[in-house]
Amino acid sequence: MPLAQALPGCEDALPQTLQRLRASGVVGSPQVPGACPLIVDDEGRVYLHRDFDLERRLAQRVVRAARFDPQPLTSEVAAQLGALFKADADADAVPDWQQIATALALRQRLLVISGGPGTGKTTTVVKLLACLLAQAPQARIALAAPTGKAAARLVEAVNARATNLPAALRERLPQTASTVHRLLGVTPQGFVHHAGRPLALDVVVVDEASMLDLALATQLLEAVPAAARIVLLGDQHQLAAVESGAVFAELAVDPGLSESCRVALEAACALPAGSLRPPTPLQRGALQDSVVWFERNYRFAASSRIGRLAAQIKGGEGDAALATLQEAAQPDTADGELLWCDDADTPPAPRVRQAWLQGHGPYLQAVQQAVQQALPAGPEAAAALAHAFARFRVLCAHREGARGMAAVNAALDAHARQRLALLHAQHPSPPGSAFYVGRPVMVLKNQPLLQLFNGDIGITLPPAPGESGLVVAFAQAGGEVRRVPAQRLPEHQSAWAMTVHKAQGSEFDAVLVLLPEARSPVLTRELLYTAVTRARQRVLLAGSAAVVAAAIAAPTRRHSGLGARLREALAALVPSEP
Repeated sequence: MPLAQALPGCEDALPQTLQRLRASGVVGSPQVPGACPLIVDDEGRVYLHRDFDLERRLAQRVVRAARFDPQPLTSEVAAQLGALFKADADADAVPDWQQIATALALRQRLLVISGGPGTGKTTTVVKLLACLLAQAPQARIALAAPTGKAAARLVEAVNARATNLPAALRERLPQTASTVHRLLGVTPQGFVHHAGRPLALDVVVVDEASMLDLALATQLLEAVPAAARIVLLGDQHQLAAVESGAVFAELAVDPGLSESCRVALEAACALPAGSLRPPTPLQRGALQDSVVWFERNYRFAASSRIGRLAAQIKGGEGDAALATLQEAAQPDTADGELLWCDDADTPPAPRVRQAWLQGHGPYLQAVQQAVQQALPAGPEAAAALAHAFARFRVLCAHREGARGMAAVNAALDAHARQRLALLHAQHPSPPGSAFYVGRPVMVLKNQPLLQLFNGDIGITLPPAPGESGLVVAFAQAGGEVRRVPAQRLPEHQSAWAMTVHKAQGSEFDAVLVLLPEARSPVLTRELLYTAVTRARQRVLLAGSAAVVAAAIAAPTRRHSGLGARLREALAALVPSEP
């Protein structure tokens, strides 16, 4: 936090205050941090020493990757790019930023791609990996994401978009993805891989990188070999990580290109000279030639109300967003894609409660059919139930309260127990247990020994032959299923509803976004944008006009100094000329 904000009204005395603090021996500076427990940087930000050290180490690693000697974009590379992107040529999308991002990743060691859902980030990664594998068939590639669900979705998306590649290339694409924790080899003592014992990899692709907090981002990038390529995919407009830092947003602020890089990209992508003009940066950054913004959405048509609402929220256009919601609420203009319930009731209005019951109805029916038909205990049945459950979710801004996650989960637990009473009688749980067949469960605490991590979601199932008591099946990336006895789970909760923070990295066919009855510090523009963009097909937004407007008018402000540390690291790496 800036010292000026911590001491409002004392701006004139700040220089003297800083001088006294630094003379105390308790507060250090970026230039002389020493062993001081607190650091105050040149812009007045106050850090714990640990956080400042993490920020500086991350900046140094990122800048070294960004400034690594660029690779030439040869005529062979240009031919590869032309072949891969020829079928996607679109006169309305010149220049093709997916092609440019691929070329940039082939030239540089670091690429940061920021774009919303449906803007083509995964498609670009598939084509990039195809180019890299054509050049180096034995390249060691890892796909990763902060959560298990995001990792599974990444590998599914990669496989789906690889169908047009030659079979020889398709077979060499990674078939699995892991969480960042699994990639680093988490143990009770820490991580197996770190700066002193780096990963044996040539390429690391991290999806949903906006979820990386300062500590995990630093540990990950320090564990990547210096010569390896790093590709970070995310959306700078989404919620930042729950823990400290706004790492991805700070890295993605400036999509600027140097003159030499621009010329090289235009030649490799067969663009007219001078035609490549990146978007205007949010502010000047230190990662020139390493950032691309994807702004064209391929998922939602221009007429899509979800796409329009998301853009209006992102842009802070409160009046326009409310007009879109009001249009969607009118019977004569409703299209089923976007619905709005102007509701601030406590508890939620009957229409809202009915919507969450109906939303999970197909999943409950699938559980009944699967268990009654005694489907095999193999991974296919469990994966099918996990897929059915993933189609709909209630997303809450708050954990507690009548419109919070806990209340919705309690209501849906009661409904599910009643709906699945016969299955519960056939496969009872111990007295007092919260478990029942069909209960969806979210893990809340890492348990490395069980290979379970915060955010993993599993489905409670009857025991298979040889198992004792109910089990929870967790679908893994690559089609595998991990079955864990219910009584061995670490801290967990029901997963019918989840907070928007926990929903990051996930997508659903439909979501019900349940806003609080009144304004809240938690309810921000980024939270509302993240909630709406979790949906692929349908959104029901339940909240009053006043609460929606307040959220859009409240952008998150994190006082990160990563941008300053990046500039310092760049200056140290490339000293200014005298």
